[in-house]
Amino acid sequence: MRWLTLYARSRQIPASLAAVLISALAVAVLAPDGGAGPGDPKLPVLVLAAGVMAASIGLSGQDLALDRTAAVRWVPRRAAHVLLAGAVVAAVLLTVQAVGEDMATTGFVVRDSAGLMGLAALGAALSGGQYAWTLPFAWLSFSFFAPPPTSTPMRVAGWMLLPPGTTEATWTATGLAVVGTLAYAVAGPRR
Repeated sequence: MRWLTLYARSRQIPASLAAVLISALAVAVLAPDGGAGPGDPKLPVLVLAAGVMAASIGLSGQDLALDRTAAVRWVPRRAAHVLLAGAVVAAVLLTVQAVGEDMATTGFVVRDSAGLMGLAALGAALSGGQYAWTLPFAWLSFSFFAPPPTSTPMRVAGWMLLPPGTTEATWTATGLAVVGTLAYAVAGPRR
């Protein structure tokens, strides 16, 4: 087998990809009208978060000691893994939207996918791959039940649901993506 095949299998990428596809298709079938109404971001954010949480399981390998002692450079591979997972999650939602009804703009999907994947990578660096899903889930839960964002701190906290082009949301998502990807690429998943 080639190294890429072995890497994909050790990171549970086929199972994660299947979960991402199933969740996106389930939303397309169960909510063909795009959710609660036009412009409501909750449904696309839920799809993106479910995809990121499914992909986050593969942020640690089967054997952490083997990962740490391998003769290959892990920093670029880990960074590429995070970036590729975020791109796949965004692409799946955009593909489902192309077939069905538009739920969100491309800018919204890319911003939220990058921020959520950065959160998952940060979760893997802080708590390990098996618990990497907890940070995106916790932030999503807060965003869904928080009061409407009227101040800057609340707009930062509720960045996932804000429209594209909102400065606070864009900077928060970008910061989470960069910090999470760097932390995971350099430190790897916690044991």
